[in-house]
Amino acid sequence: MPNYLSIRAYSRQRKGHSHHYHQLVLPLRGAINIEVEDYSGKVVPGECVIIRSGEIHHFTANEEARFVVADMSKLPENISQSEQLIFSINSPLISYLSFIEEQLEYQVNTEIEKIMFSTFEMLLAEQTLLKQTDRRIRLVLEYVLENLAEKLVINELAKIACLSPTQFKKLFKDQMGLSVLQYITKVRMEKAKALLIHTDYPVQIVAEQVGYTDLSSFSRRFLSFYGLTPSAVSR
Repeated sequence: MPNYLSIRAYSRQRKGHSHHYHQLVLPLRGAINIEVEDYSGKVVPGECVIIRSGEIHHFTANEEARFVVADMSKLPENISQSEQLIFSINSPLISYLSFIEEQLEYQVNTEIEKIMFSTFEMLLAEQTLLKQTDRRIRLVLEYVLENLAEKLVINELAKIACLSPTQFKKLFKDQMGLSVLQYITKVRMEKAKALLIHTDYPVQIVAEQVGYTDLSSFSRRFLSFYGLTPSAVSR
């Protein structure tokens, strides 16, 4: 089991266990509620939670949320020597998580997965283990994830963060490596793709669930983002 990458989903039912290897959980879509050591709270996309060997932890998540989970026999030195349980990850690693998801869902290839894990380890070793995303931005991330079907306006999001729109946009870009609108589009497209692959929802319903009332606008955005039409991805 150790030294293994997987894409996982969890449930709203609280569960707890421990294992004889280290585990890192990195949200792709949605948040995980986790209790480990003296921490109890959410971990959101752009963050990583460290669960060390033998640590009992409890967790819940929305069934639609998806996570990259790394089971590891040994942690990189920068992580093993850190006292932080949760840290923000950099843009290269965030992008690489999307590749991991694509590859693992595309096909099983043992050799590619070995190389993929080695690259993941190297990217982990480059992390500076910055503290969790700024609390104000975390509030916005949680709001966005829970309200993708609604109209998301920068001025309203800035109010949630208790910042002016200008301050909010700058802090968001500094923290997330993407502009507010780029991030919202990314999350919407990722959820849309997941719904198209894993459910039987018509494309119109998928579009509405990620905030598009106009099907043609959704289809154009999806094609621009993935290079495929929604119907080409749909089950």
